[in-house]
Amino acid sequence: MSERRGKVLIVVGDASETLDTMYPFYRLQEAGFQPVVVGPEQRTYQMVMHEVAEGWTITKEWQGYKIQADLAFSVVEPAEYVGIFFSGGRAPEYIRYDEDLVRLTRHFFEQQKPIASVCHGVEIPAYADCVNGRRMATVEKCRFDLEVRGGIYVDQACVIDDNLVSGRTYHDNGAYVGPWIELLQSAAG
Repeated sequence: MSERRGKVLIVVGDASETLDTMYPFYRLQEAGFQPVVVGPEQRTYQMVMHEVAEGWTITKEWQGYKIQADLAFSVVEPAEYVGIFFSGGRAPEYIRYDEDLVRLTRHFFEQQKPIASVCHGVEIPAYADCVNGRRMATVEKCRFDLEVRGGIYVDQACVIDDNLVSGRTYHDNGAYVGPWIELLQSAAG
């Protein structure tokens, strides 16, 4: 295997969305980056799959694959990483309060490193007070989380705002992950 271009954080917790997480994980590998999965603790996390099922007006959830966190948020040195990815699912609602995750999130925004977010992932940078004046896509039900912190909601499959790339749901994976990887490639040199 050739030398990797750099390491990229993938933020997860229990109930991270499977497709939100796994698609960028493998795309990073294909592009020559080392994805490093991080969570509140270094352990295995249960992911889920989400869909608005026929006849339902709210999201239905099924158990998905499991994923092993390589590191806990508390031991991550953000300067060692080229970029960060905030996966969706229900996990962001619970893990966003972690002080170490807030520290990591602010580092990537302050240092203008490539950041990607999908679906509920917006709840993490919103809580960390990093979205003021930033244009982002997210799932409609997280629009409030973005706007209450001064962010600008955009209903598009891919929204690029400088170093920040976002999509609404895993249905947008093919639209926003590629441009984010291009930013990572430019940053890695």
